[in-house]
This record gives sequence, C-alpha cells and structure tokens, in this order.
Amino acid sequence: MFPKFSLRSMFHGAGGGNDIQWCFSQVKGAVDDDVAEADIISTVEFNHSGELLATGDKGGRVVIFQQEQENKIQSHSRGEYNVYSTFQSHEPEFDYLKSLEIEEKINKIRWLPQKNAAQFLLSTNDKTIKLWKISERDKRPEGYNLKEEDGRYRDPTTVTTLRVPVFRPMDLMVEASPRRIFANAHTYHINSISINSDYETYLSADDLRINLWHLEITDRSFNIVDIKPANMEELTEVITAAEFHPNSCNTFVYSSSKGTIRLCDMRASALCDRHSKLFEEPEDPSNRSFFSEIISSISDVKFSHSGRYMMTRDYLSVKIWDLNMENRPVETYQVHEYLRSKLCSLYENDCIFDKFECCWNGCDSVVMTGSYNNFFRMFDRNTKRDITLEASRENNKPRTVLKPRKVCASGKRKKDEISVDSLDFNKKILHTAWHPKENIIAVATTNNLYIFQDKVN
Repeated sequence: MFPKFSLRSMFHGAGGGNDIQWCFSQVKGAVDDDVAEADIISTVEFNHSGELLATGDKGGRVVIFQQEQENKIQSHSRGEYNVYSTFQSHEPEFDYLKSLEIEEKINKIRWLPQKNAAQFLLSTNDKTIKLWKISERDKRPEGYNLKEEDGRYRDPTTVTTLRVPVFRPMDLMVEASPRRIFANAHTYHINSISINSDYETYLSADDLRINLWHLEITDRSFNIVDIKPANMEELTEVITAAEFHPNSCNTFVYSSSKGTIRLCDMRASALCDRHSKLFEEPEDPSNRSFFSEIISSISDVKFSHSGRYMMTRDYLSVKIWDLNMENRPVETYQVHEYLRSKLCSLYENDCIFDKFECCWNGCDSVVMTGSYNNFFRMFDRNTKRDITLEASRENNKPRTVLKPRKVCASGKRKKDEISVDSLDFNKKILHTAWHPKENIIAVATTNNLYIFQDKVN
C-alpha cells in the first residue's frame, strides 16, 4: 500500500554519509532574527492524503499549505507546497471567574478523513476545541430576479420578466468556517486531542482529565479518565499526552510525567481509571540523579499506523513499545545522550522542560524527532542506523542534499563535528510531521517551516 521507506540509501560507505538522500525542498516564514512571539509555530500536521499540511502558531492562526497538482507529475519538484488558506482559529480570552488569561496559541491540530469536497479539522488552544470546515468556491450565482448584482434588493413591482439564475466561474476562494465549538469542559490546559477510528468521537486531554466528545454534540462530553486526587497536595503525576488506537475504537493510551503509559479499554467501564495495561521501564539505578524524574516525563506518544507498536518521547530518548509487552520497550534510541552531562545548565535555563514530539513514517520503519541547534534525528528500525540532519537556511537551494551532522561530546573534535558546548539551545525543533505516503517531511523551527524530501534522481 505504501512505497518502501528506508534510510539504507542514506549511508553509502561506512564513514562517508555524503550520499544522504534527503534534500531541501522549501522553507516558509520570515527570515528576521527578531521573531514575534505570535509567529512561533506550535503544531504541524499532514492530512490523511498528505495533500494538505497545516500549521498552528502562538498567535492563534492556522495556515494550510496545499501540494501543487502539477508537481505530482514532475517528480523532481514533488513536495512543492503553497499557501492554500490562512485563518484566525482562536482569539485571546479572559476567564473572569478565575482571573486568568487564556492564550490563543494553537496546541494541536488534527485532520478528519475527507468524506466530501470539503476538508474538516479540529484545532485547540488551552481551553476550547473548534471544528473547522475548509471548502472551495469557484462559481457564483448571477441573474437573481429580486436582487441586483451588488446584493441590493429590487422592488418586486419593477420585475417584468423572470430569469433563471445561473452559476458563473469566479476566482477560486477558500473559505474556513467554524462548524462546532467545544468549550467549558477543561479546568486545566488541553495538551492532546485525538480522533477515534470510528470518526464520530474524539478525546481531549488536559493535565488531570481526559474527556470523550461526539463530533456532533458540543454541550456535553464524557469524562473517561480523572486522576485528580481529593487533596491536590497528594498530586504526584500529570497526564502529558493521549491518543486513540488507529484501528480499535475502544482503546486509547495516555502518558504521564512519571514516564509511564497506561492503555485503557472503554469496554471495561465508563470511567477508565483502572488501566488494562501499564507500560513502564524499570529505572537503571546507576543513572539515578536529581533530574531523573524530569527527564523521564513523556512529552509525546504515537501509535504506529499498523497499531501494533507505540512510540514515546522523553527528554533524552525515543522508545518503541510492543503493545503485547509491558515491562520494557522493544527498541530504545538515544536522541541526544551527549546532553546528560549538561542537565544542570539545561535545568537552569528551563530547556529541560521542553516538550519534543515524534512521528512515524508511512510504513512504520523509520521514526523522527527533533533536538537542539535546529537538528532533527531519524532512526531506521530495520538497519538500526540513525542520522542527524539540520534545518538551516544555509542549505536553502532546492534539491540541495543535506549533510549529516555529528556532535562531539568530549575530547578532540573532528573537522565536521560540532562541540556540545557550541549548540544553540534557543534553536530547537519541537514539532515534526511525516507525509503519510511519501518521503516528504515538515520540520518547524521557531517561526519557519522547512519541507524536505528524499532525493529523486
């Protein structure tokens, strides 16, 4: 069903790595060093076909890019995305009861599968989820009997002949309209939304609760997980991410700040406070430190497309879990182990609390996640090889092949290596997305969106 994905072709020669197959395609966003807070990208998501790519930012805007039709035929320019629609999804609000400002920042975007000519997506800020309809209009009606062309109504007594209104071609207009607003259900900040495989319901998760919604019903939701203790002083963990299983509509998982993942079955009980499975890796006592609990907190959880595995991202690593084995992950990939010696300074500058996301390729053979210095990492699950690439404007000529980057943790630095002390922790890639059917990836760096594709000869 999917084309074969592999990083094997990226590593020609044991130490060379210069024949890497990923190359630059596009970059979106302003070049300015002085970045406005509102322009910082906060989420990136391809739709189910990969034809549309949506980004949300801290200013509450959603920008949708569309893959150009003609470029699907010209293989060398495959992956050319242009702006399709831009709209203001959320506005800043104020909770008068709690005297709290509610930011307009878009936390997550999730696409619904396309069922007709229009597209639908869910977007959420900290408190309110909205269902948006994105539709096209390229014709307009003309020849009304009771209306002038400019919209003014005519006096019916002046109408002497009847006309049949007709549709005339017009310039394509893309309209975004909010169809549903799901509000007032979360006391704490929403960190996840996930659409169920029945395509009728979805979940939303905040720090302490998970709610189940029907897409047609806005005035009520069902609370399916509640970990809030009677006494908040007894609180030991919070929910960090949640996702529905891609095939089994009764199953979902949620991760915690303690590094555990709980799998729940909604058939067992209405309130899923008791999990069906608990995925947790015993901590290595030799690595125990003051920062252990912070770096074990899971920032993202994603099911594989097949539904057999799930991937979790903590501060230093990516772990792949088999749903049939709870006691340890089947694969562990170190993202930036060289930062372990820098945890103290990362704690002081708050970087240790950064929430990195992760994603699968179309056939679950490669996983990708971000790092600092605008680096992002890929791990080939079959060959066990990994690669570090950089999203940089220095390589912004189309089809420029990306060179692998290496970080020197200690000792003598080789010519092409970067010292861990010279990494820029203000430049970070938190949000990444992989086209569901092709080797096209989208990587967000602060206010820029980079699109890369595998090199086509």
